Amino acid sequence: MALNVAGLVAILLFYALILGVGIYAAWRRRSKKDNSDEIILAGRSIGPFVGLMTMTATWVGGGYINGTAEVTFTQGLLYCQAPFGYAISLVLGGLFFAKKMREAEYKTMLDPLQESYGQRWGCALYLPALFGETLWTASILAALGSTLSVILDLPDAISIVVSASIAVLYTLVGGLYSVAYTDVVQLFCIAIGLWLAVPFSLHSEYSGSLNPNTTNWLGEPPNNPYEWGTWWDYAFLLICGGIPWQVYFQRVLSAKTGRQAQILSYGAAIGCFVNAKLSVRKSIKCKTVEWEQTPFNQSIVEAGKAKLVLPLVLQYLTPSWVAFIGLGAVSAAVMSSADSSVLSASSMFTHNVYKGVIRPHASIREMNIVLRLAIPVITAVACAIAIFTTSIYALFFWVLERGEPVLKLPAVIKYPWYDYENETQNFPFRTMSMLVTMTALLLVSRLTH
Repeated sequence: MALNVAGLVAILLFYALILGVGIYAAWRRRSKKDNSDEIILAGRSIGPFVGLMTMTATWVGGGYINGTAEVTFTQGLLYCQAPFGYAISLVLGGLFFAKKMREAEYKTMLDPLQESYGQRWGCALYLPALFGETLWTASILAALGSTLSVILDLPDAISIVVSASIAVLYTLVGGLYSVAYTDVVQLFCIAIGLWLAVPFSLHSEYSGSLNPNTTNWLGEPPNNPYEWGTWWDYAFLLICGGIPWQVYFQRVLSAKTGRQAQILSYGAAIGCFVNAKLSVRKSIKCKTVEWEQTPFNQSIVEAGKAKLVLPLVLQYLTPSWVAFIGLGAVSAAVMSSADSSVLSASSMFTHNVYKGVIRPHASIREMNIVLRLAIPVITAVACAIAIFTTSIYALFFWVLERGEPVLKLPAVIKYPWYDYENETQNFPFRTMSMLVTMTALLLVSRLTH
C-alpha cells in the first residue's frame, strides 16, 4: 500500500487548524499575568459552554473511542464497560467533589491530600497519578498511530510523534486556555466525523445482518457464576477509578463557580456516553462483515488487528472522503485528551512536588520554567510507551489497575474463586482493596482528630 497523499494533505490541514486555534487562544490571553493559575487553570475563567466542551473532549479520547470499538468487536457489548463506567464516575464527581473542590480554590486534586497528610506524603501520592496520566496519554496516542497507519500507510512512530508534538506546542504557548479552545473544535470534529461514517458503514455492501441470532454482538455471559466477580470488579474500577483524575479536576477548578463545576460534570457524562455509542455501533457492524471478502482480504482476529477495528471500518466500509473526515475525528479525539493529560501531570509536578517539597520558595518565573520543561518530558515518555504497545483497550485498563494482567505478573495472593486453569482472579480484589483503604482512612482520620 502506497502513501495516501490526499489523506496526508487532509490531516495536515486539520493539524494546522488545531494549532492555529491553540495559538490564537494564547494570543487572546497575552495581556494576562503569566503565572501558574493562568497556565494551569486559565485564570479560573472558563465559561459554561467551553467548560462543557473541554471536559467532554478530555474523556472522549482516542483510547476511549478506539478502545470501546476494540472490546465490543472482540468480546461483545456486554464487556464494553468504559462508557457507562466513566459516565457514572463524572456524575459522582459532580455530586460529591466538584463544588467543594472549586469553592476551596485548590489548584490540583493533590492539594487537599497535602493539607491532611503533609507535603511529603502528598508528593508520594503524585506517583500513581503520574503513572495514570502517562499511560492514559500513551493509550490515546497508540490509537492515533493505529488509525493513521491503516488509512495513510504511515508508520505508527511518525504519526504518534508528530501529533504529540503539535499538542505540546500549543499547550506550551497557551496552557489550559489553549487546550480548552482547541477542545471545542476537536469535539465538533469528533461528533461530525463519527456521525457521518455511521450510515455508510451500516449500508456497506460487505455488511451483514445485525440480528442477534445471526451475529453475536452482545457477547457471551460468563459460564462460571464466579466470573461475574471480575465483571463487577472492572465496573467499580471504572466508576470509582474514574474520579481521581487531575484532567477532571483541572476542569472543575477552572470553572467560574462551584455550581458551574457540577453542571459541567453532569453534561460531560452525557457527552461521553453519546460519543461512545457512535464507536460501539461501528464495531457491532464490523462483527457482521466477512472481512475475507473485502479489500482487507483477511480476518481481523486472525491477523491480530483487533485494535484497528475502527480505522478498518473507516477505510473499507466508507468512501475515501468519509474516511478522511473520520480520520480527523480520531485525530481530534487524541489531541483533545493528550494535551489535557500531559498538562495535568506537569501541573501536579510543578505545584505539588517542585514547589511543595523541592523548592517551597520558588518564584513564579521559576515555576513556569519547570512546568514548560515537564510537559515535553512527560510527552516523550508517553510516546515511547504508545509506540511499543500491542492493545489499546488493555493499555486503557492498565491506566487504572497498574497492569497486573497486562504485564502477566503471577498472582501472589490467590483469593477465593481463583481460576487455576487460566490463572485469573475472579474475586473482586480491586474493589475489596478500595473499600479496605477507604475504611482505614476514615477510621484513622476519625480516631486521630
